[in-house]
Amino acid sequence: MVTRCVALLLASLAVAPQACADPAADFYKGRTVTLIIGYGPGGGYDLFARLMAHHLGRYVPGNPTVVVQNMPGAGSLRATNYLYAVAPRDGTTIGSFARDMPLLAILRTNASAVFDPRKFNWLGSSSDFSRDAYILMVRKDAPVNSIEDARRRDGPPIVLGGTAEGTTGSDIPLVLRDALGINIKLVTGYPDNGAIFLAVDRGEVNGRTADLSSMKSLKPEWLLPNGSMRALVQFARATRHPEFADVPTARDLARDEDARALIEFAELSYKISRPFAAPPGVPAERVEALRQAFADVQKDRGYLEEAAKLRLEVSPIGGEEVLHTIDHIAAAPPNILDRLRRLIMGGKGGG
Repeated sequence: MVTRCVALLLASLAVAPQACADPAADFYKGRTVTLIIGYGPGGGYDLFARLMAHHLGRYVPGNPTVVVQNMPGAGSLRATNYLYAVAPRDGTTIGSFARDMPLLAILRTNASAVFDPRKFNWLGSSSDFSRDAYILMVRKDAPVNSIEDARRRDGPPIVLGGTAEGTTGSDIPLVLRDALGINIKLVTGYPDNGAIFLAVDRGEVNGRTADLSSMKSLKPEWLLPNGSMRALVQFARATRHPEFADVPTARDLARDEDARALIEFAELSYKISRPFAAPPGVPAERVEALRQAFADVQKDRGYLEEAAKLRLEVSPIGGEEVLHTIDHIAAAPPNILDRLRRLIMGGKGGG
């Protein structure tokens, strides 16, 4: 009897480690996770994604290697479609793409957007934009020197550079033109953020809209008092950013309540400014492991120190809050959705 009891005890001890095993850790051990970036190297999305890739593997169970793959095209639409429909659904591929991709799918202004944003497995966003600002910057030698000049319909337009429909660099100028009466001509088709910065510096266009955090990281000389650029309007701010107290917000300049409502709606996407997602269909325990790892990275001292050196504004939210924001966008009044849809469709010609 004693011998039998000892045998049963030894057998139970042998089984116990397997019962306590972490299936996510077992899967990820020795594997590589690919982080798809919807833009080329050197822009704000690229900086945030590479920073995440540098730290994520230490927090995913099994400690996989994390590598990045830039997949630019159509303002990150190419990468978004790939992640949704083509990428492996086993948890070995995740992605980061433009904050406006969910809005693009909801508005249905681009037939090439073949994804349902609610079906992604959202890990979270590294920024909710609460400490950032989206700013219309123009060259000081541009023919427009003030908001008053910019609103003159008989004067020269501000020529701005953008990437593609569905991204803030292309759609927000259309909102500013409609809601604030700013005379803007939009030139789209630039492949990525770096190309637009270069076009502005070369004088090919008068300016662009850009995140304050991205300019701090990539073009700090634009923010110098004696630099070549001037800030005209700040967007995605209920109040003025402390560093731009003399620059009006879009809400300050709204011509009427309808315009203000459009602005506030267009600003919703900024809550998910640096989103990360896994494809639909990834096993639940791996999604949970990735979500927890994403959240843990946001508290990592090394990550935060690197972000500070890069002058990136970290203000994270989780995957559930990303999905809540998308639902909020989708539930907007039909007249607001229709107005923005008409703006985007009417702006495809770039004028």
